[in-house]
Amino acid sequence: MLRISRLTDYATVLLAALAGEPGRVQTAAALAAQTHIAAPTVSKLLKQLQRAGLVTSTRGLHGGYQLARPATHISAAAILDALDGPVALTDCAAGHGYCGIEETCRVGRVWQRLNLAIRRALYDVSLAQLAGLDAAPARLPALEREMKAAAARTPIRS
Repeated sequence: MLRISRLTDYATVLLAALAGEPGRVQTAAALAAQTHIAAPTVSKLLKQLQRAGLVTSTRGLHGGYQLARPATHISAAAILDALDGPVALTDCAAGHGYCGIEETCRVGRVWQRLNLAIRRALYDVSLAQLAGLDAAPARLPALEREMKAAAARTPIRS
């Protein structure tokens, strides 16, 4: 099943909270109170996000965390990569040489194409869109067409 981890979900909530007040330095304790995520988890996630370059920290009395760049310049892919590593549907999608049957496999290339499509979709969605701050909604035209086609094929039950 394709599913992000709970920690990645929480990290996105924290980043959205920071995005809601750009330029304002917020403490881990304030973010924990605002998001209702346990303080130790908030601290752990903020350290990971800082190592990934998504947030910056300021030490001292008026210290805390803020986004390292505008929310419009942080992609969903960057958030996932920071917490879970790059999305890889299969071993061969992770890169050449990770699969023992790669030379004879007939399905690997298709899985790699699907993996690339998912990565593109993740890059196309910004933190600003995830946080509901961007006036332009995230648009995935191919997915929208597929969903409309599927809805048209589904019989309506009375």
